[in-house]
Amino acid sequence: MDKILIVDDAAFMRMMIKDSLKKGGYSNFIEAENGEIALGEYKENHPDLVLLDITMPVMDGIETLQAIKAIEPQAKIIMCSAMGQEGMVVEAIKNGALDFIVKPFKADRLLQTVNSALGK
Repeated sequence: MDKILIVDDAAFMRMMIKDSLKKGGYSNFIEAENGEIALGEYKENHPDLVLLDITMPVMDGIETLQAIKAIEPQAKIIMCSAMGQEGMVVEAIKNGALDFIVKPFKADRLLQTVNSALGK
């Protein structure tokens, strides 16, 4: 069963992501509200995929991406960004993110991106 780490400072966004993924058959989730917590969860739980918000307090998504990739270069990470953050998305891709989804996103787009990242 694929383990997915959902990182977003907004609790409602984490809930929306989980609800969307549950419809696609996923059920094993870990949550974090900032990059620092996400890094600890990554080290402890070794998720199969990380859904990572870009704009967060404490440690932003780009810093978190870099830190996870330093631990596990093969880590599968999909960035979540709001409209207008194209420059940050490009930076994330350069730093090893697999893909990105733009918020607000449609559930089917999220599921398609996650399935693709996990080879389904």
